[in-house]
Amino acid sequence: MMKLVLLRHGESKWNLENKFTGWHDVDLTKVGEKEAIHAGKQILKQPLDIKSIYTSYLIRAGRTAEIVSDIIKYPKKQIHYNWRLNERHYGALEGLNKSETATKYGEEQVKIWRRSFDTSPPSLNDNDSRHPRFNEKFKDIEELPTGESLKQVINRLRPFFEEYINQIKKERGDHLIVAHSNSLRAIIKIIEGLSSSEIMLVEIPTGIPLVYSLNEKLEVLEKQFLINEQDLLKRQKMIRNQGKVKL
Repeated sequence: MMKLVLLRHGESKWNLENKFTGWHDVDLTKVGEKEAIHAGKQILKQPLDIKSIYTSYLIRAGRTAEIVSDIIKYPKKQIHYNWRLNERHYGALEGLNKSETATKYGEEQVKIWRRSFDTSPPSLNDNDSRHPRFNEKFKDIEELPTGESLKQVINRLRPFFEEYINQIKKERGDHLIVAHSNSLRAIIKIIEGLSSSEIMLVEIPTGIPLVYSLNEKLEVLEKQFLINEQDLLKRQKMIRNQGKVKL
């Protein structure tokens, strides 16, 4: 049996400000750093033998992966960085406050932009300063997104994930992916075989490890968030409320 640990980065500065973040490269808050430390300690308590850590190109995920690696004594130099694990690109919504956007466009529209499977947010134009082509980190990526649906995230993540699955089958042991709400939701949809409507209900709080037990065929035997049920539900409700009008 193999275990795959999925971890959303710790709280970022734009998480704190309730902004659509996407590919904007913001760092962790102090709370986010503490969440990463706590996540590392939770992983350390488990009977896990972490053979690999993969993360995205974005600072908030990379810093989380590095903090966790320190705690579990995994060599930082062996962390793998892959742009396909980046967060969903929120297009013209990036930088906007979610509650204020709900006030302007309505809660239902914001819910569609945040959680629908195949509806993309409004795209950025090529000259927008938020366009990823202006970030040196992404200069070698041929097809840069300017606004993505979850379906599009799955399509750009799939080449990485198919290769990743083949690799961990060979390596055995346990493995950790530190990424983002929507890149992790994409992985969850793939490994659990969820429908388009089922994935809309999945919420992943920052800094809480989700541990999957997989059989030799990498089918899910069991999954568990490393947090008590009551606190998990509270955190998930807070995520859903981010896109509501502030009263």
